Amino acid sequence: MDGAANYNPRTVEEVFRDFKGRRAGMVKALTSDVEEFYQQCDPEKENLCLYGFPSEQWEVNLPAEEVPPELPEPALGINFARDGMQEKDWLSLVAVHSDSWLLSVAFYFGARFGFDKADRKRLFSMINDLPTIFEIVTGTAKKQQAKEKSSVSNHSSNKSKSNPKRGLESQPKYTKVMQAKDEDDDLEEEDDEEHGDTLCGACGENYAADEFWICCDACEKWFHGKCVKMTPARAEHIKHYKCPSCSSNKRARP
Repeated sequence: MDGAANYNPRTVEEVFRDFKGRRAGMVKALTSDVEEFYQQCDPEKENLCLYGFPSEQWEVNLPAEEVPPELPEPALGINFARDGMQEKDWLSLVAVHSDSWLLSVAFYFGARFGFDKADRKRLFSMINDLPTIFEIVTGTAKKQQAKEKSSVSNHSSNKSKSNPKRGLESQPKYTKVMQAKDEDDDLEEEDDEEHGDTLCGACGENYAADEFWICCDACEKWFHGKCVKMTPARAEHIKHYKCPSCSSNKRARP
């Protein structure tokens, strides 16, 4: 549990970088690393908290002993409700508390280093451009994205008809999408406009044309291959791919 005494982001950009790192770690815990996270949250243990770190790592641990703590503390005792709820509902609850904690840490740094009204507004605007952890875990971000694409597609239908490149949705599920170096610049711009807002179901980051992506056959979310530990070679031998979250939901419950 890293404290403010050891790590003090002092500018809006540094605080936002800190926020993104912690958020990425917590998203991993609730998506690609959900099996390990579930096992660590044993209800028989003491009050446990989910921590995210700037290094994009996560940890389930006891709360800080010092009072008051150096940084705001996450929700206490997330493990106690694990077996009393449906797994998806429990993960959603942890996600909501994680979003709240991330905001409290970011604005703690803002208050500590005297951010003025303009800085606070800019920081919140940068944070608000990212989907929340709750939206990623529940799939809400995917639905919002589909809505936005639907409204944009009507406006750019003429461009789409003239574009010989296939869109992300029509690509085979296990394909490394690469931009040819000698492609026409106009075609690249149209493809970026159409798919640049696709979000990874694990880390929540945008689609990038030079990265390997894979789609879950169960929840239909797209993921960076690196986020779900999948390579193009392995994907070629899989008929029906399920992401770590959907795979974990098959576990029998007592």
